[in-house]
Amino acid sequence: MTDTKSVTDTPFDYDLFVIGAGSGGTRASRVAAAHGARVAVAEEHRVGGTCVIRGCVPKKLLIYGAHFAEDLKDAKRFGWQVPDNCAFSWPTLRDNVMEEVDRINGAYTTTLQNNHVDIIHQRAVVSGPNEVTLADGTTKTAAKILIAVGAHPLVPEFPGAEHGITSNEVFHLDDVPKRVLIAGAGYIANEFAGIFHQFGSHVTLVNRTDVILRGYDESIRDRLLQISMSKGIDFRFNAAFESIEKDSDGCLTVKMSGHEPIVVDLVMFATGRLPNTKGLGLETAGVEMDAAGAVIVDEDNRSSCDSIFAVGDVTNRIQLTPVAIREGQAFADTFFGGKPTRVDYANVPAAVFSHPPMAGVGMTESQAREALGSVRVYSSDFRPMKNVLAGRNERSLYKMICDGETDRVVGIHMIGPDCPEILQSAAVAVKAGLTKADFDATVALHPTMAEELVLMK
Repeated sequence: MTDTKSVTDTPFDYDLFVIGAGSGGTRASRVAAAHGARVAVAEEHRVGGTCVIRGCVPKKLLIYGAHFAEDLKDAKRFGWQVPDNCAFSWPTLRDNVMEEVDRINGAYTTTLQNNHVDIIHQRAVVSGPNEVTLADGTTKTAAKILIAVGAHPLVPEFPGAEHGITSNEVFHLDDVPKRVLIAGAGYIANEFAGIFHQFGSHVTLVNRTDVILRGYDESIRDRLLQISMSKGIDFRFNAAFESIEKDSDGCLTVKMSGHEPIVVDLVMFATGRLPNTKGLGLETAGVEMDAAGAVIVDEDNRSSCDSIFAVGDVTNRIQLTPVAIREGQAFADTFFGGKPTRVDYANVPAAVFSHPPMAGVGMTESQAREALGSVRVYSSDFRPMKNVLAGRNERSLYKMICDGETDRVVGIHMIGPDCPEILQSAAVAVKAGLTKADFDATVALHPTMAEELVLMK
């Protein structure tokens, strides 16, 4: 499992060459260098990858901005004199978000430099088991090559699809469109549906099936659907795209099977993501990939080529930033730090930063019933105190799924204000194998929403 002798005595240019400076690649580069390895990382775009540049970080900042739409309305019930028509400036928010992205990009770059990692601002492709070729034609050799190139949004193929955008381009829009159609029903689609709606757009979410957020707990995702519809977000289910036509005035006419055409100002595709392995040269080194192009790796992140490894979204295991970071850390510790480490993928918490947000860890109710047979489900369906005073009827729902034989908590799922913040601590309890009795024995912290976790009956 371990192989650390390559750190100082190899005939190669580097002990480790990393392709991709996203979350997993930067962590692996920094830690391997800290262990004494000679490391280079090639990045053809910007250091930081999807999360920092065009993913979680800028998206979460947009979500913070979007929340003010409801917060300003609610403020009146709390005694604040707020004008009925508060002006919102999209360019101000957009530019401030991009400024923060630039800051974090600089911080990532500085961290790599401080750890003596060579940063190569070029595309690199694999040209052999121990060799990469840069865009300028030069080659570099390394004892180990780490593929950490991430993934990109999938754009479906049909006439006129080129008129749509993906989440990558949202952060650079000139203004907020009045009418938005979002294709897809996963977490990205639902998050941006909430964002655009709060900014004043009329949002239509189109999905080829009648289920949103497949894989999440059914009761929780149904609650989000109910709330989203009550807010005015339109849903078109069982719809397949036929065409998009751009009119002379710039409007887009979207035609779908089983539904009337829709005229919108923006179409955004959130229909999944594919690994960035096309044209990367992995075949030249005998690296096996699955049908989607994901690099197939073992528990130590090693591919079918002994000297080539992969971490993060390019492996299509769990496409989450913290998972990529942990994989990068485990790889560097195992092969350069003499500390064999494998990532445990059980009970990884996840969140959907919708309006309101969802969060969950462990088995859903249906997964638990299938895996365990005997389960007990506890829930709390309540109206948060803030919503009561604000005059909002929006209700939160918390669920706890327990093994019917052992009382062990195998899953916690919730929807409501601040759920992701609350769930992080609850995930520790699920990971530790605590029981329902352990939760019951804990005194509630009142008045909070989180206290519902220890009061479920």
